[in-house]
Amino acid sequence: MANITAKDVAELREMTGCGMMDCKRALVEADGNRDEAVKILREKGLAKAAKKAGRIAAEGIVKAKVNGTNGVIVEINCETDFCAKSEKFLDLVETIADTILANDVADVEALKACTVAGGTQTVADYMTDKIATIGENMNIRRFTKMDGVLVPYMHDGGRIGTMVKLATDKADDAEVLACGKNVALQITALNAQFVCQKCIPAEKLAEEKEVQTSLVKKENEESKKPKPENVLDKIVEGRMRKYFEEVCLLDQKYFKDDSMSIAQYVESVAKATGASIAIDSFVRYERGEGIEKKADDFAAEVEAMAKG
Repeated sequence: MANITAKDVAELREMTGCGMMDCKRALVEADGNRDEAVKILREKGLAKAAKKAGRIAAEGIVKAKVNGTNGVIVEINCETDFCAKSEKFLDLVETIADTILANDVADVEALKACTVAGGTQTVADYMTDKIATIGENMNIRRFTKMDGVLVPYMHDGGRIGTMVKLATDKADDAEVLACGKNVALQITALNAQFVCQKCIPAEKLAEEKEVQTSLVKKENEESKKPKPENVLDKIVEGRMRKYFEEVCLLDQKYFKDDSMSIAQYVESVAKATGASIAIDSFVRYERGEGIEKKADDFAAEVEAMAKG
């Protein structure tokens, strides 16, 4: 019997994209012959995962899940909407979310080395096996763990996921949690970037002010009736207020009642419930944002099939 080393297993895994244990079993069965092991994996349908791993996965689900005071928001991608709605994929998403909650990990690479929830495989091997059995490329794109009083929200079947962390002295109050849910809906709909003005990095704030100042000066130069400098400063201040209303959650108009801001809405709930309520932080993921999707060329695909 051939001596199968860890290096042999790692090299076969790199070639095929299959799980470590599958590679080891194939090498044992092939008596150490790597080419024969590849053939064995292909015959078992496992090596198909390697080809699938090169395909663009921009569909999938954003899952927001809370267990007590621990929470996670995670984006897991696949290739098609059909797969994203399948029971197997939904089970995979649930398993990965549970695995993240159960482990102290900060990024996807660290997560891959963890044992999957309810199983014995590593997350890396688990994902490779699922790629082979489900038949699409899939990947864990990103996640954020949070702790405290958390309110999760998933929109449109997981197209967008939001998690809000509240700072409150009445964590179990239904009205307080409903307030958190409304804030999550606000973030989901209007895509705030920061909780408040103080949360905006100084360099970003300076950059925005510079942009608005340049625009106002340019418009003034092109105007038939130029305005004095002090008026231009007021115009820039007005545009910065508009900017804050766009990017800062607390400055935004409350989507259910635009006569008040989110800050005023939260304050009104705090007064009505006798609770202390503040928005500590939030995370919003939108499925596939930033991923370059492949443009399907149906005519070219048909032509390639005809040639094949």
